[in-house]
Amino acid sequence: MAATNDWQSALGALLDSGNLPDGEPIAQSAPKENVAPKRDRLTISYERKGRAGKEATIISGFTIPHEEVATIASTLKSKLGTGGSARGGEILIQGDRREKVAAMLREMGYRL
Repeated sequence: MAATNDWQSALGALLDSGNLPDGEPIAQSAPKENVAPKRDRLTISYERKGRAGKEATIISGFTIPHEEVATIASTLKSKLGTGGSARGGEILIQGDRREKVAAMLREMGYRL
């Protein structure tokens, strides 16, 4: 156990001095800033064709992983009280919900 403390003490002293044994300064990484991730520009459309006359709001343009798209779809569906799905980078919301979906996506930081 004493050996462990010796190397830990030596490493701590080395880091405190800010220099390597040959006198070269230790490279310090720049502090990371809290930058909000760039949000996608999304398209909201309305469809009835090919859906047996039923209305659907389609949100497309996502470049984020499918799991995140599915999470957003789940949030939208629960807040709107309607059904829908997330497939292939698109979200389908049942019914004509374009205005409400647009407002909710803007609150989440997405551009339309």
